[in-house]
Order: sequence, then structure tokens, then C-alpha cells
Amino acid sequence: VQLQASGGGLVQAGGSLRLSCAASGRTFSSYSMAWFCQAPGKEREFVAAISWNGGSTFYGDSVKGRFTISRDNAKNTVYLDLNSLKPEDTAVYYCAARSGPPLYSDYMYNYWGQGTLVTVSS
Repeated sequence: VQLQASGGGLVQAGGSLRLSCAASGRTFSSYSMAWFCQAPGKEREFVAAISWNGGSTFYGDSVKGRFTISRDNAKNTVYLDLNSLKPEDTAVYYCAARSGPPLYSDYMYNYWGQGTLVTVSS
């Protein structure tokens, strides 16, 4: 599956953004999807994940209550709604896919999008 992330940009602290990740292929609905982020000089970090049917979602501690992951299998797209953004959320955000249940570890994901940059100004 090929993934294309979009929706990043520059936003003020407290603002919101919606990231999208469009997938190619007819088997999108069979994949668990996730978002990771990587800030300059830091390791890639788990943000959120969602099961194949959207029935289960998981979040990193730093984004719980602020970010929401969702998916539309009819559109082959997964979303990440970012609310109450903070300067420390500044990072490149990547979407990823894997067969099987959603996991927290990036090395368990087989397919990756190119990343979209989110910059939060104070």
C-alpha cells in the first residue's frame, strides 16, 4: 500500500489542524493505521493508532484528549485531528500501516507515508 500524508502547516499555539493520509490499493480496510511524529533532533514518537474498522483507538500520553484519529475506509483515508496545539507538537508527522492489530512501535509498521510538517508558533 502507498501512503500520502497531507494537511500540515503553520499554526499558532491553541489552534487546530487536520492531517490526512490517503492510501492506494483495495486492501486499505484490512490495515491498522497509525501516526508518528519526529521533532528535530529527536526520535520518532508514537502519536495515535486505529484498528482496521475504527473500533479501537490508541494515543500517546502527550496527545490524549487533544488529538483524535479516525478513518474512512470508503475513501481509503485516515485522519488525525490536532487540537489545542502546543509548540512542542512541532514535528514531521508520518502515517503508517500494518497488517494485524495496531501497535505502538514504529518498527512494526511496514508502510510509511512521506511525512507532513506541523509547525506550532508560540
